[in-house]
Formats: sequence, structure tokens, C-alpha cells
Amino acid sequence: MSSVSKIVIGPRQNPVEKLGTPLSPSATRVMLLGAGELGKEVIIALQRLGVETIAVDRYADAPGMQVAHRAHVVTMTDGAALRAIIERERPHLVVPEIEAIATGMLLEIEREGLAEVIPTARAAQLTMNREGIRRLAAEELGLPTSPYAFADSLLALQAAIEDGQGGGIGYPCLVKPTMSSSGKGQSLLRGPGDVATAWDYAMQGGRVSQCRVIVEGFIDFDYEITLLTVRAVGADGVVESTIKTHFCEPIGHRQVGGDYVESWQPQIMRAAALSRSQEIALAVTDSLGGRGIFGVELFVKGDQVWFSEVSPRPHDTGLVTLATQRFSEFELHARAILGLPVDVALRLPGASAVIYGGMDARGIAFEGVAEALNVPQTDLRLFGKPESFGKRRMGVAVATGANTDEARARATLAASKVKPVSA
Repeated sequence: MSSVSKIVIGPRQNPVEKLGTPLSPSATRVMLLGAGELGKEVIIALQRLGVETIAVDRYADAPGMQVAHRAHVVTMTDGAALRAIIERERPHLVVPEIEAIATGMLLEIEREGLAEVIPTARAAQLTMNREGIRRLAAEELGLPTSPYAFADSLLALQAAIEDGQGGGIGYPCLVKPTMSSSGKGQSLLRGPGDVATAWDYAMQGGRVSQCRVIVEGFIDFDYEITLLTVRAVGADGVVESTIKTHFCEPIGHRQVGGDYVESWQPQIMRAAALSRSQEIALAVTDSLGGRGIFGVELFVKGDQVWFSEVSPRPHDTGLVTLATQRFSEFELHARAILGLPVDVALRLPGASAVIYGGMDARGIAFEGVAEALNVPQTDLRLFGKPESFGKRRMGVAVATGANTDEARARATLAASKVKPVSA
């Protein structure tokens, strides 16, 4: 499914005119800021198209670094350090893969024409902070969201929830750091006794040093989805093209503690709910602009849909597309940012299930891989993260089936066969 947005590509949103040869003067260079498991898959997709890749992360031997042409360890919240590595490498495209980045410097880099930021520097800045994207969606675009408030102290948080004038968020509610990822620092509060613990947990889980949270009213939804939304140039691939927006089939997912543990595609939806989801995703991504894939998170109850969050990059729940779609979300992102045609067709129903580290250790090993791959229609991705934590995502099983129920059962079974062990 797709829709044409009548937004002409601007002077700093030009698709790559030609693809060169890596490690040569003609090379097309793309720098990933963040080189985790999602960035690794994007780098692999780019390399298949002959792109020279540079992986940047805050720690050595990150998954994407293991497959990139070159890699650098940089504190990406340090604007001067970020600028220095971009000036040194001179990438054509800079692709943020995480939230904790000096986005003010990205705005300068984009403004000066040093590199094109994907999808745009403004999009990176707005979405790295839950306050920015929530105010855009609810206050500027008028999209339906849960009730919300922001707090920068424990007392302010208590007041936002329990306002005696009846304007408080109330219980149950969710508290999240304004800057975090993959569910880190998120809590469900059921009563006043949970507030102090939630505040402390949010302070520990934030991506950057900060003391601000968002508190959201709890929505009694039927299910939540990720609607992968791709903004790509028209088939002619020229600057005068308008952006065309494509929607992948909706992805259902289950979270525990704010972190996804399994996803499946397609999520069955009523026609009205799907149409409304696409309208909301289109409004948000049109406002953010640029090219590439966006993971738009939505709550659904009957025909009602509420906007939750958006990531201007591949989404962790979209790992399922490695099995389900003709082109995975990573291949779609690579094609879209390069100005190439995209195809969001679904091949088969499928599912993904997370493999956790289960221990705090470096250089762990995995047993049971052969047994996992003996489960019909399954595959694995072991990410190669150099350090494991009990609840760190270290791999994923993906599977297809006649329907999503069968695929979920297969993916869950395959993931259960993989046993992280100390080396």
C-alpha cells in the first residue's frame, strides 16, 4: 500500500545519483551513527549495493563494526567529536541508528552541506526526545495520543499524576525517560507506592544524562502495532520527484517491561483501524520529512487508533521482516536512502522471538544452534555483541508459517533451543 506525498525533495535531500565502487575515489560512502544489530543489517544491505560503509558507536566491536569497511569508537553525544569524525570520513549520507546523538551538531552539518542526514537532522532531533515528538504529534498535528505530562523532579512527577484538581494523569500510568530506547527506564505505575521507584528507574535508564520524564495515561488497547512506513523517491529517481509513502503490512508485538520479546506480521486489523493507522503514520512522517523507513508505534482498540512513538530508522520489532517480506526493513531503508525503488510486498506470515543473554559476561558462546535451525522454516540472527547482560538482546529467531500463530510457535521454539553459555 502506498500514497504520494506532494512534497518535492529539497536541495539537501537529493538521492544518490550513482553508486560507486567501495574503497575507490568513486565510492558512495554511508556512515551509521550507532552500530547495533539493526545497524549491522543496514550495513549488510548497503554493502550488497556496493556502498562503502563506516560504523560508529560508543564501544568497540559493536555488531555493525564487524561488517563495515571501517569503524570508529566515538562518544556521539560529544558534538565536536562527532563533527571531527564526519569531517575525516566525508560520508555522503549520515544515518543515525540510535537516539543518543548530538543532534544540534547534525543540524549544523546538514545546514553547512557537509553531509546529508537521514531522514533529516530535524527528524533525528525531534525523535531522540519523547517530548519533542509527542508535542509534534499531539499539539501541532492534532493526532490522538494518551494523556501526558512532563516532569523534571520526583515532586513534579507526583503532582502530574495526582493533581488534586482532577487534572492529573491518574493511575494506572506509564513513566518513561524522555530519552531512552528499547524500553529502558520504563515503568507501569498502579498506585502512589510505585512513584519513587519509577522515578529512580527512569533516571537509571535514560540514554543521556538528564532528569526529565514523560508520564502517560494508560490506554486500554486491544493490541499495539508497528507500522513500518517507507518514504522513497518516485520510480524515476530524479530530484523533481515527489516522495511516495509506502506501508508495510502491520506488525503486532508483545512487550515485557517496555522491551519487545516477540513480533509477528501481519497483525490482523479491521479495515477502518488500518486506514486510520496509515493516516496517522502519513501525517507524522510527512512532517518529519526526508527518505527512509520509519517505525510508527500505535495503540489500537476496535476502530480507534492512538499514536505512541516513531523511530526514523528500522525498528526492533521489524526484525520479523527478515523472514516475511520480499525486502526486509533493512533493505528497504538502504534502498530508500539511496533513492532506489522499494517494494513492501509480504511473502509469508512470520514471527520473531528474542534470544536474551541470560548472564553478565564477555564473549559468551551459544549452544543449541543446530537444534534451533531444525525447527521448520526458521532462521537465526546472532548479533555478535561483545558483552552480554541478563536481559540484553543477543539474537533473534525468525520463522514463517501458514499463519502467524504457527510462525510464532516456531520462532518461540527455535529461540528456546539457543542457550547462551559462558566461554
